[in-house]
Amino acid sequence: MGERSGVDQRLGGYLKDRRSKLDAAAFGFPAGRRRTPGLRREEVAQRANISPTWYTWLEQGRGGAPSAEVLDRLARALMLTELEREHLFLLGLRRLPEPRYRKDEGVTPRLRRVLAALEPCPAVIRTATWDVIAWNRAATVLLGDYSAMPPSQRNLLRRIFLDPAARQAHAHWESVARFVVSAFRVDAARAGAGSDVEPLVDELSRLSPEFRAMWAENEILPHGEGVKQIGSATLGRIRVEYSTFAVDGRSDLSLLVYNPLNPADADRIAELAKAVPTAD
Repeated sequence: MGERSGVDQRLGGYLKDRRSKLDAAAFGFPAGRRRTPGLRREEVAQRANISPTWYTWLEQGRGGAPSAEVLDRLARALMLTELEREHLFLLGLRRLPEPRYRKDEGVTPRLRRVLAALEPCPAVIRTATWDVIAWNRAATVLLGDYSAMPPSQRNLLRRIFLDPAARQAHAHWESVARFVVSAFRVDAARAGAGSDVEPLVDELSRLSPEFRAMWAENEILPHGEGVKQIGSATLGRIRVEYSTFAVDGRSDLSLLVYNPLNPADADRIAELAKAVPTAD
């Protein structure tokens, strides 16, 4: 009971703090004379569509554990960022919220600078549905020119299963493809992208019997890092370590980096990348 009371007090303090930082006039409430800055408790309750009495109890640390739905309402009412919303759930329910898939929000200049700084290691930013939306010049050398592809074809799954050149580029293609299907399933589930995955899965199941069979197996394999061989027309086959990193605050994005194991291969990639225009 004491532990829950401590959680309630921390949740109440956080709600009060976030409330005090909001401008009442910006939400259409009368500015007037207010004893304390920010929104009043009843104004937050109104925006969240919950009882003012219960909201008061929550701030006072005696409202009990709110539901995930109520925490989502409070997050919207208090205009919380995604990280602040996660913190609210950790305080209120001691767990992170269910993932909310975000798409078509682009890549920030900061992430583009990270990609450039990783040269000569090829690196791409991919979505939860495995669309490549940003890449560096080294990636163009090793993986192909994404800028020359229609956006709909910049999908790693489509390339693996439908592009003969991509199939030839991977030694032991079947084991690579099986691993990719498993990793894709996990990434999409973690990001809450189920409804966005269905059209792609339907398309690939129709066009690739191999994908259809692998998807039906529901196999889950450890993923995130490993070693594999990749072939390209200019480099031949080279061995690379690959690592996948989550993008902080963006559950829909991941950073995929390929590190050439042979320093001579890294030097060749660096030299060839000099002739590649800056990636979009």
